[in-house]
Amino acid sequence: MGQRDYFEKKPTLGHTSNALVTLFAANAFLFVTLNFLKIVNLLDGLGDAAEPLFQQKVLYWFTLSPQINQLASKPWSLLTYMFSNYSIVGFISNMIWLWAFGYVLQDLVGNKKLIPIYLYGGFFGGILFVLTASFVPSLQYNINGAYLFEGSSAAVVAVAVATTALSPHYRIYQHIGSGFSLWILGLIFVAIDISFIATTNMAVAISHLIAAFIGYFYVVQLRKGKDIGSWMYGLVYWIDDLYNPEKKLQRTKQVDRIFYKTNAPIFNKTPNVTEKRVDEILDKISKQGYDRLTKEEKEFLERASKESN
Repeated sequence: MGQRDYFEKKPTLGHTSNALVTLFAANAFLFVTLNFLKIVNLLDGLGDAAEPLFQQKVLYWFTLSPQINQLASKPWSLLTYMFSNYSIVGFISNMIWLWAFGYVLQDLVGNKKLIPIYLYGGFFGGILFVLTASFVPSLQYNINGAYLFEGSSAAVVAVAVATTALSPHYRIYQHIGSGFSLWILGLIFVAIDISFIATTNMAVAISHLIAAFIGYFYVVQLRKGKDIGSWMYGLVYWIDDLYNPEKKLQRTKQVDRIFYKTNAPIFNKTPNVTEKRVDEILDKISKQGYDRLTKEEKEFLERASKESN
């Protein structure tokens, strides 16, 4: 993993760039919207037909259906389904787990890994759900003609597995005794998730399995120095630059001022000693988090980062 990831401080909860808050807000917005529309539908006085009609006319367009041809008619559902928590129990459960693992993930590798892992897990989990259900017709539960796959559970599975795989011995809840290792929380999550998918069908189970694999694969690539989600932020920055060219100009001037026009002496290092020290500090970050570093350790990493760039 690149050293610079560890220097990115986790933004405060109220900061607009906080990825965890962004995901939580997106899920909350669709949850409130869908349930508001359901209430409006119920107020129309349709009685027992209100719920099926709501699923067919509203929920259907936000969620995944088990046939490929239906996905072709609403391709955006591959994105919207992973934010469309319809039941209050599912919404609260998914958000608690997202917050628990997402918070730790930000502490370990900064703010820019959470959304890509979430989207990758949800996307490939959704694709495998549709493919499995399409080619195994017995798995297609019929709810007025269409089984609707909704919720952020697959995406959250990817985040949970990625975080646990990244640093299984990371200590959490250290204010309670000496705390306990992250892998224990991961094990509890897996047990609860298995009990959930046991009540659904194989298509949902496979979607969660592939999401877990995606989360693990993302971490494997990070350890190799490859961030397979960086293109997402690159695309966002590119679009933002199109509409706000002055921001791009400001960033360019800042880079010139810091890296090209400085008169400060170059930081020289003794390779073996410095690399060993960097590895020791990064290992401490992976186990305890960036905030646990001393002032001297943070300054050392900052100098090493500037020298490596």
